[in-house]
Amino acid sequence: MPPRRRRFRRLALGLIALLVVVVIAGYWYERPLLLTGTGYAAHNACALHHLAGRADAESDLPPNPLVPSLRAKDIDAGAAVQASLLGLLARQRAWHTEGLGCTLAGDRPELEPGGPLAATGNPFTGAAAPAADPTLAAALGHAFGDDLVTAEQARLGTRAVVVVRDGKIVAERYAAGFTATTRQLGWSMAKSAANLLLGTLVLQGAVEVDDANLLPLWRDERSAITIEQLARMTSGLTWDETYALGTPVTRMLYREPDMGGYAASLDLAHAPGTYQQYSSGSTNILCKVLHERTRVGPDLPRRQLFEPLGLSSAVWEPDASGATVCSSYLWATPRDWAAIGQFALQGGEWRGKRLLPQDWMTWSTTHTDVRSEEANYAAGWWVNRLADGTLLEQGLPEDTYWAQGHDGQRLYVVPSERLVVVRLGFTPELESDQLRTVQLVEDVIAAG
Repeated sequence: MPPRRRRFRRLALGLIALLVVVVIAGYWYERPLLLTGTGYAAHNACALHHLAGRADAESDLPPNPLVPSLRAKDIDAGAAVQASLLGLLARQRAWHTEGLGCTLAGDRPELEPGGPLAATGNPFTGAAAPAADPTLAAALGHAFGDDLVTAEQARLGTRAVVVVRDGKIVAERYAAGFTATTRQLGWSMAKSAANLLLGTLVLQGAVEVDDANLLPLWRDERSAITIEQLARMTSGLTWDETYALGTPVTRMLYREPDMGGYAASLDLAHAPGTYQQYSSGSTNILCKVLHERTRVGPDLPRRQLFEPLGLSSAVWEPDASGATVCSSYLWATPRDWAAIGQFALQGGEWRGKRLLPQDWMTWSTTHTDVRSEEANYAAGWWVNRLADGTLLEQGLPEDTYWAQGHDGQRLYVVPSERLVVVRLGFTPELESDQLRTVQLVEDVIAAG
């Protein structure tokens, strides 16, 4: 081979090797971000199949440049879903455990399956479909976007509405492909359920809201953080709730086996109790503490909430450490979500038995005057009446409070109207004021 050709060949091979190194280095640099995307896809596909009985997981993937490159497939005889980029890179696995849903982990986590839950005592599970009331039907029609063209209806994305007045279902409607028995993910509505879970344990004396020295890891100024501060998200811990690739919240949900432990490892950004910052990490730390105090594993919410309320559809998924992901991963039928709201409306009484402290819901829905990034967050619930007495939503009664979740999930409780309204859907592209949920509640109240 002539010398010039040999030199050219060596140069070409060198450039190819350099390119390979650059590509590999770039992949490993971006891999933490890519794992967020594949983790979301794996968990989403696993949960929709096993919990919701749906085969259209791609319809619940929010717009993202990674989506066209994501590949998901069943593995381990259908017991898990593996997602990756182009079938090769950044693989993540979500494992299904009966009664507990899906958990992200490299290998199957050691979780004890949960048995079936009975609907005993739940008045909504087997209730007959309510007779159509024209005024209520019109209110629900507006919430579903009946006045919109097909594309705009799809953007609105309403999948279920349930209205309960005086403890009875008075109106409900479901989108095509969804029924009263389809479990739906509440996302951060789980935080409001976590408030109820906490309340049951306070009543039983397992914890107090002013407890401090919560974790062995906190041997510095973080030891002053109390349970109340975790519930009100005034712990002061560093956090970023932005749902983008690589932020603390997405790292926690899609890359960390111990989500509460990860959030607890972060440093303080503010003195405890002085600043409120919305944080899914705070709620997962709270539930990590509850698990450690009770020494009960992922069965804790089943024992404390689901069984007493007869929430036969409810599944609250744990992380790989066995702790409940209290920030985000509670699945239930729309009717069972309504039962959660009715339990709160009744102040923690159910079938004649008190399950929450007498003043728990008053404490939980009282907005405190603290420097904040959120206008109206109390202790696990969003409230209409602010600390200075002004109302966030002028058209709603001042005692209105609600649970609120990603992609447009809402659960409104209006004690003065003896009213609970649930709206579930998939609305990743609209702002809160475009969901039509406030108008829905106003219309239902007007209907009487």
